[in-house]
Amino acid sequence: MREIVEVGIGRDARRAFSLDDVTLVPTRRTRSSKDVDTTWHVDAYTFDSPIISYPTDALASPEFVIEMGKQGGLGVIDAEGLWGRSASIPDAIAEVTGKTQYPETMNSRKDYLQYEASKTQAVETLQRLHAQALDTDLLTERIRQVRDAGVTVAVRVSPQNARELAPVVLAAGAEILFIQGSLVSAEHVQQGGEPLNLKEFVGSLEVPVIAGGVYDYSTAMHLMRAGVAGVIVGSGSAGLQGIGVPLATAIADVAAARRDYLDETEGRYVHIVANGDVNTAGQIAVELACGADAVMVGRPLACAEEAAGKGAYWEPQAAHPRNPRGGIQVDFAENHYPLEVVLHGPSNDVWGTLNLIGGLRRIMAKCGYTTVKAFQKAQLAVRPTI
Repeated sequence: MREIVEVGIGRDARRAFSLDDVTLVPTRRTRSSKDVDTTWHVDAYTFDSPIISYPTDALASPEFVIEMGKQGGLGVIDAEGLWGRSASIPDAIAEVTGKTQYPETMNSRKDYLQYEASKTQAVETLQRLHAQALDTDLLTERIRQVRDAGVTVAVRVSPQNARELAPVVLAAGAEILFIQGSLVSAEHVQQGGEPLNLKEFVGSLEVPVIAGGVYDYSTAMHLMRAGVAGVIVGSGSAGLQGIGVPLATAIADVAAARRDYLDETEGRYVHIVANGDVNTAGQIAVELACGADAVMVGRPLACAEEAAGKGAYWEPQAAHPRNPRGGIQVDFAENHYPLEVVLHGPSNDVWGTLNLIGGLRRIMAKCGYTTVKAFQKAQLAVRPTI
């Protein structure tokens, strides 16, 4: 039963739970992690693990996307990022990350202000690079490079540019289309403009579409009825200012919509992709246990040697021309790892940020589950509030 609390006189709110509020309860016979199957099937495509990389230029070099596919996950390209705007992606990213300088000491307010000013300069540089015209020929060439490597090609477009860019990326070889923004509804209404009706648009495409982010049952149900193959829950680490639902509750609500839609259509299953600010295998496991089929991962993959940012991380919202969000985070640690180690180990990290798939397998096995679909029924508990 949902818990309603009083915010003030005449104003109530529902209590909701974040990923860190929820833990897994092991209630079944333990299994061997070797017997755990993390395979994810969506439409005609099969992946060895339910891990999707966040569509950001900080991760998605062509080498990263290709290696992500070889390691059993799905790498997603941002069609509106630097792939179609900069002749040299490494030079453009180096220009951004070079602005962020960590001071030799952080002993004074002056040191702190200097560091904060450098992060602002990095965002301004990213905004300037994104203001360059999008070269669809260049974008097409780079998407084809990934397609020619033999991995599944997934490309993200924003809702406002989907009608214009979808034909370009599909012609270039995109096999899965992500229509992703901070918040997406089945129809976007704009005074004086032509609204994007997702049902009509999705119906005109021959590839599976995964759309979001959403936070609630009703919006998710509308997207499902629009014909999408998957719904993205959440909006990553940047998020929306003042908008959102703690992710454990949001995933569970959208999973309820999926269940009702499955009954309504007598068998059409829509996948849920959780998109929270996850950093560890434990958080990934909680997202799956709450009802997600796959998980979008960003920051933990930034330490991969193949990642374009070489430790730096940002999400597309950071480049917004008028309202940048999330900022640019730079990892000044010297240690970077092959993507294979980040995903599959072996690891010497005790915090669960490496060997993500291996960690997920162990958690599922300890709880007694050998498939992701069955793991969605794992018992949950809520941590006490202090």
